[in-house]
Amino acid sequence: MIGQTFGHYRILDKLGAGGMGVVYRARDETLERDVALKVLPAGALADDAARARFRKEALALSQLNHPNICTIYEVGEAGGQSYIAMEYVEGRPLSAMIPGDGLPAEAASRYGSQIAGALAHAHQRGLAHRDLKSSNVMITTDGRAKVLDFGLARRIREAETGEATRTASLEGGAIAGTLAYMAPEVLRGEPADARSDLWALGVMLYEMSTGELPFRGQTGFEISSAILKEAPAPLPPRLPAGLRSIAQRCLAKEPGQRYQRAGEVGAALEAIQSDAAVAVPAPPRPARPRRRLLLGAAALLAVLAAVAVWSGRRERRPAASIEALAVLPLENLSGDPQQEFFADGMTEALIADLAKIKTLRVLSRPSVARFKGQRRPLPEIARDLKVDALVVGSVLRSGDRVRISAQLIVAASEKNLWSETYERDLRDILSLQSEVARAVAAQIRVQLTPEEQKRLAKTRPVNPQAYTEYLRGNFQRNRGSREGREAATALLERAVALDPDFAAGHAALAHAYASRVFFDQPKAMDLQEKAHVAIQKALSLEADSAEAYAARGYLLWTPLSRFAHESAVREYRRALDLNPNQEDVLERLALVYIHVGLSEKALELARRTLEVNPASAWSRFRVAESLLYDGRYEEALANYAEVPRELLPDVRLSQTTLALLWLNRKQEAAAQLEQALQARPPDPAGNLASLRALLAAANGDARRAEQHIQQAAANRGIGHFHHSAHYIAAAYALMNRPQPAVQWLQVAAEEGFPAYPVFERDPSFGKIRSDPGFVAFMTRLKQQWERYKATL
Repeated sequence: MIGQTFGHYRILDKLGAGGMGVVYRARDETLERDVALKVLPAGALADDAARARFRKEALALSQLNHPNICTIYEVGEAGGQSYIAMEYVEGRPLSAMIPGDGLPAEAASRYGSQIAGALAHAHQRGLAHRDLKSSNVMITTDGRAKVLDFGLARRIREAETGEATRTASLEGGAIAGTLAYMAPEVLRGEPADARSDLWALGVMLYEMSTGELPFRGQTGFEISSAILKEAPAPLPPRLPAGLRSIAQRCLAKEPGQRYQRAGEVGAALEAIQSDAAVAVPAPPRPARPRRRLLLGAAALLAVLAAVAVWSGRRERRPAASIEALAVLPLENLSGDPQQEFFADGMTEALIADLAKIKTLRVLSRPSVARFKGQRRPLPEIARDLKVDALVVGSVLRSGDRVRISAQLIVAASEKNLWSETYERDLRDILSLQSEVARAVAAQIRVQLTPEEQKRLAKTRPVNPQAYTEYLRGNFQRNRGSREGREAATALLERAVALDPDFAAGHAALAHAYASRVFFDQPKAMDLQEKAHVAIQKALSLEADSAEAYAARGYLLWTPLSRFAHESAVREYRRALDLNPNQEDVLERLALVYIHVGLSEKALELARRTLEVNPASAWSRFRVAESLLYDGRYEEALANYAEVPRELLPDVRLSQTTLALLWLNRKQEAAAQLEQALQARPPDPAGNLASLRALLAAANGDARRAEQHIQQAAANRGIGHFHHSAHYIAAAYALMNRPQPAVQWLQVAAEEGFPAYPVFERDPSFGKIRSDPGFVAFMTRLKQQWERYKATL
């Protein structure tokens, strides 16, 4: 076909061929651009399965738009043959670039994080690749990874909901994909999902790092056996420990033990890249030198800023009524994707400064993060967020110079109320952030209290490298995973070592330590002590640090601190006095109220948190919990249904099962729990094991109940074990054993869950309500609850 015309394409060259068709480089005569044209052979059209697979590839690709994914332009037919016109990617396959001893670690990390970004984009749209391999990734001439061929993609949702069958991964009698990159579950005939792609990414990380595949053999049987049963040879010690750990976790045999989201892998890979590795050497561009490009961009930005300032001054009329505001993610103008953390950090800092104004509702960072890179109309975004105005802008960093352009736009009319451009040395970044916040406050005519004026005006120079590490640390902290918390700790420790007088750095470090104590290492006294030291240092440098008080509240509400409810509430309230829009503090204060039996207060706070972040899954979780423990079980179940299943899966499952049990839907509760347990979800605090004990006791099976109780009790000391203690107590009560029931209720109360109304309402304790020990315990607990109700 070379030299021929196919539809409105002129065929230039053949690029390759495979089971899905032949790929040509072609010239689009209409739009005058080169494309990659995949053409299905004419004879294959008689095969309905082939046609369906081809159409599926086209539909999958058409949903994806990401810099690390090959873009689809058109799907059509010509001369009785179907085709897909795609972006023509000039470069080399990753498989052809890996030398015998592997790529440098920084290159493997860089390409791996880009591939992870592509997968995250696809997975968020319900698409798994299902044939990810190094030959399906092209490295462009400017050093960017492009993932090709989503031809085997299938809706992840099918696998998650059970709509797919065991043969879902079989096409034409053969397992779809490439054997050496297949996950164990795919070889077992189970449906592929997002985690199967992460296995393939782990194979590629191993391959990029060593030049070899982790699972090898002379025959397909030997390769399959190795994937299913054997551990790969350890990665060489010369590689960074972080890279080895990431690849190893991706290659966990069980999907539940891998990373659960591609974004987590990408963030982990970014975290281990040193400053020297941020820009992996790539083939030189034939364009002008970087300095000239940067100066050209700066000149263009200056012109645009001048126009924006002129038009902004024309609109300096007072805002009609701006009570709610959102700062959309600032655009990264550096041209370097590795600088996204800096733009995100600037966005978060501006939000934090504006959030200190009590009379203004400022939406949180997670609430606006979902609009990053989107081009939706601003009024539409404002309606979605329920705000009156938006701050939009951009960040350009060059060395230690930073330029921020910002505009304040009235949502309903899209009128530019104000715009300005600021440029500073990075050491003066705190002053720049504060200046932008004060300018926005002045434009919307917010009356600042003297304390607010003082806080917004308080700035000091910072060490540029320290501030960069601080932003990197916050980026990792926001991931919400164990790896993210550990990476954040290391980065923030480096930040305060570089600048010992950096108050925000010490406060963020304290929060990182405290979160690791609660979620990961409940008995780590060293982390607890380090957190206390960091809090004291932060407050000695900045007495009104909202984040330091928030970190202290967090630290006081851990197993090591025996869940000091009243002290934690005091610290959280102080933090909210200083910054009333802190989403995480509102959510955690609601959590404390839930645990002391003040569910109405908790519900009020959780709903207030949803005003700060309407999309907050955590806040929706707290709403559901508040309703559950307030006895509103049907409403609770409806709200749990809106919470992502991956968020605290053990707690969510145990609480929804409990709601069904309290609604006297015992069979439904048992069926839900047993069905969910087949997927082997994590159960760090024994919640699921203790709930199984409760269900066994309800069915009169005392022997099985005792077995599950022993299994659950082994987890004592983990953050939310107190719920397990409650379920164990209820199980003993159903078995009419009041003494151990009261003992375990005492454990629940002393270790963080003194929720008197919950125990009073729980029907499981019906048989022992007249027991003297139970009566005495409940009398004491009620007195404590009444004090909480009066003082908290």
